[in-house]
Amino acid sequence: MSVVQLVRSTEKPWIDAASYWTSLGAATTDLETPLGAISLPALAHNAFEMLDRVAAHTSVPKPIRVASKSVRVRGVLEAVLAVPGYSGVLAYTLPEALWLAKTIPDVVVGYPTADRAALVTLGTDAKLNSRVTIMIDSAAQLDLVDAAIAPGKRTPIRVAIELDSSWDSALIGHTGVFRSPVHTPEAARALAETVLSRPGFTLVGMMGYEAQIAGLANKPASKIRGVVVRQIQRRSVAELADRRGKAVAAVRQIADLEFVNGGGTGSLESTAADESVTEIAAGSGLFGPHLFDQYTHFSPAPAAAFALSVVRKPTPAMATLLGGGWIASGPPSADRLPQLAWPQGLRMMPNEMAGEVQTPLRGGAAAKLQVGDRVWLRHTKAGELSEHLDQFAIVDGGKIIETMPTYRGEGQVFL
Repeated sequence: MSVVQLVRSTEKPWIDAASYWTSLGAATTDLETPLGAISLPALAHNAFEMLDRVAAHTSVPKPIRVASKSVRVRGVLEAVLAVPGYSGVLAYTLPEALWLAKTIPDVVVGYPTADRAALVTLGTDAKLNSRVTIMIDSAAQLDLVDAAIAPGKRTPIRVAIELDSSWDSALIGHTGVFRSPVHTPEAARALAETVLSRPGFTLVGMMGYEAQIAGLANKPASKIRGVVVRQIQRRSVAELADRRGKAVAAVRQIADLEFVNGGGTGSLESTAADESVTEIAAGSGLFGPHLFDQYTHFSPAPAAAFALSVVRKPTPAMATLLGGGWIASGPPSADRLPQLAWPQGLRMMPNEMAGEVQTPLRGGAAAKLQVGDRVWLRHTKAGELSEHLDQFAIVDGGKIIETMPTYRGEGQVFL
């Protein structure tokens, strides 16, 4: 049984960077690198701050469904779900959802699946079938389910429709990510009618991820870009609230929806204020990766980080880490690199940057680093860090109180 509990606190130890990072280092000094650590007070702060951001923008309680791809540590998922205000998981693959649903009673798969074996399991296991909802955005995905397991051979499968939440601006064109083709209220209702007409399916929900609001930093280094991004987000919020409200109303005329999910860590406020949304998906804000340092309206604590060792000194003014090339997904750019968190005063070499097996560093602090010393880094994104580690050390009060395996540490690889 895990001893980890998330408790609200007013203390913010990460504000004093030197004390925070050296304390993490002291607590984990007996662990070999590469190592990952999670500060329990920082994780708790982030979890409660996310709840506060939702509560401040709605008069109706709206739970946060934890986006598992931004965590990928089952123990952390369970600890967060034990906090009132969090409910259910938004998974990223059906095999992952089936694995989680053995102990978590409400799992929605946020992306369509083509895993036929997993669909057979879902259709024939009564317990998992009652706990897992799959995502669709076209009749072709229903056809794939039927091809994997015929309607007469399965328990009806719970289905949710994804509404495209991107913004089609008359001036700048498509803004957001390319996900669902279901963009209009009419298209949402038409697909809902198709689901209802097909045996072996039960329509229970809708979802929409507004990437251009939730996942687009609105306080970048360029002030001009920041102004543009914030204007885009204001316009998009208004457009989406109107369109999503109409789409949900159109579907509710013919289906009794259990949930309407929306959001992301960066859009908790605006999504909570949308009356058509009943729950919000978020996860990245729990770990507080450095991508979220560039937002105006919230500032998560750096709860999760990793440490690498100095293994050579190419020159007296340099230090080289073993490893470091843990590059985040997305458009290739400098903001996808790990951030050198501690000691301060380090920078990567422009012609090498973060390498697969070594990362040379320069800067004032590099000269002071010796072979065997450690450097703390933060990943750009949240859950992707878990794919490089088999466990996290959970640190509180200057010591390790527990170690938690990542998905990888439990022998699970889903993407």
